[in-house]
Amino acid sequence: MTAPTARPTSRRPVRILVADDHPVVCDGVRLLLRHDPRITVVGSAQTGAEAVRQAVELRPDVVLLDLRLPDMLAPEVIDRLRDEAPGVRVLLFTAYGDHAGVRTALDHGADGCLLKDAATTDLTAAIHKVAAGTPVMDPRLSAPDDTDLHRHLQEAGITRREYDVLRLVAMGHTNPEIAEELHLARNTVKTYLQAAMHKLGARNRVEAIARAGEARLL
Repeated sequence: MTAPTARPTSRRPVRILVADDHPVVCDGVRLLLRHDPRITVVGSAQTGAEAVRQAVELRPDVVLLDLRLPDMLAPEVIDRLRDEAPGVRVLLFTAYGDHAGVRTALDHGADGCLLKDAATTDLTAAIHKVAAGTPVMDPRLSAPDDTDLHRHLQEAGITRREYDVLRLVAMGHTNPEIAEELHLARNTVKTYLQAAMHKLGARNRVEAIARAGEARLL
């Protein structure tokens, strides 16, 4: 069993892992934090799998996590971090505060959310608070709730069940796995997915994920 991540103390800086598929974001975070001797960026990852692997190897105190990485959505990354690197804190770092995925990621155990244009002082303060076990929400955000998701679903014409299927597709699950997860028949899953693809104007699963991302559903 993986040993719990040690919490930072006054004798050592908070250890940060940045998980974002845009190198400019990872480099920017390093620049923003370089003047705070109480914070050390120990690594960066551009995929969910890499983030989990580095969290196990580097034992950061906080993972600064984008909502969507090339291979995983934030909820799946969080689930795997909880299994393989228990004790690590997760701070969502996104450009879209009204994104439907914020609520889902928080439900999966994220410790807070900060917008990517946050001032340096806000970022450092949020990291210290999350590392100490205090949940953080960007002050410009109201706590995301189901009304955010409902609005995005209405705008896209997607039903809640179609969204549930799309979210699991984006997380890499097969139709049989989705059927088991949602307690549906396999043909029903196929029907929901085809309906969602039609509404999004997508020809296949990859396009459906991309279009859903553009609609801020994933």
